[in-house]
Formats: sequence, structure tokens, C-alpha cells
Amino acid sequence: MATQRTIVDQVSGWLTVYDGGFVDRTWTGPPQFKFMSDPVPPHHNFINGVATHDLFTHPDADHRIRVYLPEITDYGKLPIILHFHGGGFCISQADWFMYYNTYTRLAREAGAIVVSTYLRLAPEHRVPAAIDDAYSTLLWLQDLADEKVHEPWLSSKGDFNRVFLIGDSSGGNIVHQVAKKAAGENLHPLTLAGAIPIHPGFLRSVKSKSELEKPESPFLTLDMLYKFLMLGLPVGSTRDHPITCPMGESLKGLDLPPYLLCVAEEDLVIDTEMEFYEEMKKAGKKIELLVSNGVGHSFYLNKIAIDVDPKTSEGTHKLIQGISDFIRNH
Repeated sequence: MATQRTIVDQVSGWLTVYDGGFVDRTWTGPPQFKFMSDPVPPHHNFINGVATHDLFTHPDADHRIRVYLPEITDYGKLPIILHFHGGGFCISQADWFMYYNTYTRLAREAGAIVVSTYLRLAPEHRVPAAIDDAYSTLLWLQDLADEKVHEPWLSSKGDFNRVFLIGDSSGGNIVHQVAKKAAGENLHPLTLAGAIPIHPGFLRSVKSKSELEKPESPFLTLDMLYKFLMLGLPVGSTRDHPITCPMGESLKGLDLPPYLLCVAEEDLVIDTEMEFYEEMKKAGKKIELLVSNGVGHSFYLNKIAIDVDPKTSEGTHKLIQGISDFIRNH
């Protein structure tokens, strides 16, 4: 007779946690949205100007990445964008359609190689596990730059003097944590040229005005936000933890790369994102701001909205263009 499991916690549509530690991430929301979380197999042939492949960075470790290579006729070296996916530290994978659709486009339009890390997920692996995975990928890129290891696409076509960190939502939190960690290390011959947190999950235990007043969206509700963080942060932590509240710690003395902070006008957490922006400026850090007007959290990942809503389509175009310009200028 099968043992009946008891539900311990649930994030509607995305995740169910049972007693004994079992986690079910089967999509249970509206079926028309399921395709955005379906995995896209890698393809070594160029499709719409981009080829992809998956690999393990170390033979004896379960550390996997996805590489996006744009079909560029110019044989010059290409900048490298190191990507960390979102999902509140609890869901999503680097091969989900929503990321494939976005980062093939960014690779093509920015003329850059994208390296996306498969991050360990909470609650089975609470942070800093995902941050460790992200930083491990950066160190692997350093080994490539130093010719200690070899990966054909990156070794022959990548410019290790122009490596950029980028991340969506909780991946934006990881961008800042990896940049902080790298600030105290010698990454030669690799150069960290920039950091691009997109709609990072920066917030405090006390709700901001935007959390109270901005509309919820399919990609972010308050229940989703708070439950994911409760499951993702170290046990006993509050939302004032440095991973979610970097505004609460000193930024002085950190040798951070130039930042492009991307925010959305209707994002629930825009107030605390802007607080981070102001603290970075006060600390004398190089930071630019890219605001997407009239749209909400992670809007550019929503393929359905991009196809049917002109505001989302135009906002996505401007976001990709702004990120591409930042990469070209650094």
C-alpha cells in the first residue's frame, strides 16, 4: 500500500513540498502557460542564428551549464555573458523555454556567447548553494581563460577580458553576490567587465510601498515571493538577510564592476531595488539604471505577452537593446 504524503507547503502552480522532504515541481497552473517551463533540447546546428549545447564543467561533479553561441561572420572574439536563472531559488532550470527564448535573442543581438548555469534548487539546497554553483562557473571560465581546461566554443571564440554577469529575479540577487565574492579574488587572466541584475529580488522584512500598492502579475505575487524566500534562504533567516537585502550592508571598499540595474515600473519590489541603486551611488559605485515603463516583474520572459501585447513587445525590445548597448560599451 502506497504511503500517503502530507503537504507541508505550496506555491500555487509552481511547487508543492511534502513531509519527508519530497518536492514536486510539476506545473499545475493554466495549461496554456506550461510551454514556457518546458525544457528546450540543445542543438549544435544554428537555429535563428544561435547554436546551443549542454556540458558538465568537471567530469567528477554534477555541475552543468548551457552555452549559447551566436552565428557571427566576424571572427573577432565575442564577449561572454554568464547567466543565472531566476525562480526564487526554488524553481526553474537553465533550459526552460522562457530563458531559451530570451537568451538566444540576447546572444544574437548583443553578439555575445551566453553561458547559463543549472543552479541547485531550494528547499533541498538552500542558498548559498545556488551562489556557490554560480561562482563555480565563474572560476571554470577563469580556468578556460588560463587554458587549464578547454571548451571548443568558448576557448576559440570567447573574450575572457569581457565577462559579464547577468541574472533574472533571484538570479539578479546572485549576480550581486557573485560580484561581491569576485571583488576579493584575483581572477586573472579573466576580467569581470560588468554586472546586470534584472528585476532582482531585493526587499526587506517590512513591506515597501510598492509591495503594498503595485499589481501582482503571473510572474510575481506576494505569496509566491515570500514563500519562495522562506524556502530558499537559510533556515531561520528573514528577508533582511544580505542576499535579499544588500541595501542593509556597507558597499564601501568593494571593488565592484560597473552595474546596469534593470527595473520595471510596475514591479512589486521596485522601491527596494531603487533603494539599492541609491546606496550604490552613495558608495561611489558605477551603476546605470534601465527602467521599463508600464510593465511588471520579468515581463520579457512571458512569450505570450510579447506576442499579443505591444507594450510588452516594445519593452522587451528596449530591454534587450539596452543590455546589448551596455555590453558593447564596456
